Amino acid sequence: MKTLPLKIAVITLAALAFTGAGAVEAAQLGLGMGGQLRQRLMEKKAEEERPIDLQAILPGARKRTDAYGTDAAQRLDVYIPPGARNAPILVMVHGGAWMIGDKANTGSVENKLRHWLTRGWIVVSVNYRMLPDAMAYEQAQDVAEAVQWVQGYAEDWGGDPSKVILMGHSAGAHLVALISARPDMVGKAWAGTVVLDSAAMQVSATMAGRHPRFYDEAFGADPAYWAKASPMDQWTPRAVPMMLVCSTRRPDEPCDDARRFQAKARAAGRDMPVLPQNLTHADVNRTLGSPSAYTDAVDAYIAERLGRLSR
Repeated sequence: MKTLPLKIAVITLAALAFTGAGAVEAAQLGLGMGGQLRQRLMEKKAEEERPIDLQAILPGARKRTDAYGTDAAQRLDVYIPPGARNAPILVMVHGGAWMIGDKANTGSVENKLRHWLTRGWIVVSVNYRMLPDAMAYEQAQDVAEAVQWVQGYAEDWGGDPSKVILMGHSAGAHLVALISARPDMVGKAWAGTVVLDSAAMQVSATMAGRHPRFYDEAFGADPAYWAKASPMDQWTPRAVPMMLVCSTRRPDEPCDDARRFQAKARAAGRDMPVLPQNLTHADVNRTLGSPSAYTDAVDAYIAERLGRLSR
């Protein structure tokens, strides 16, 4: 990609940060930037790619990487605590504008490992096909296959296939919201889903208005495809319960979309808690799992969902 003038690059970076990718993702996309800004982005990129010292987090824990499909992108990392037995499972889906990102990025998994793995959870981080190889709905199909695969192999790791919590950030949040709205894409429902700051809850409305150009690559030009790939349009009362976390710092106001989705669920007699956070889009993901009222609130929702399994 040719170098952009700094002003244009900053505008582009802002659009990515607001709508599905952050500074690290912008650097990965190769946006030409100069001076201190480029240096900061490259430092953040290096931090995201820093190897995680699993033994420093939990001695005796192990990591395995498995294929859930035939494509090279259809891989997942499974982090298993020592002595796992009937362990709950957290399945994490990274973001990155439907075109970049990786299951090993520190922002997606490190704090979640520190919080959930050390409490006896199995943590799974998922890769999936991305643009240009697969558009958004097809990416959701990959995530659905990954969840189905996790349910099928959970007992081999000492996990409980009924105690699966699905989580995704940004573009990954859209993907987990879509398959939660349509659990038939997986086949067997799971305990609950945590949606971390998606700006694509009602794709049909988003695409009909002004939107970032890369949305056209993810969702195409067909209104029927927009509806098929839209969590709010696909939602029915048979959906897997979701908590919607949203950043109050974003000018595109994802909390408004979250509350509209919540209102639709409530009108059908279903609860859908919305958790606004005074955090950046990136920090909604990166800080989850570190000690905070935010992590406590997500923990409380997860405990409520798992608690229903024993009633």
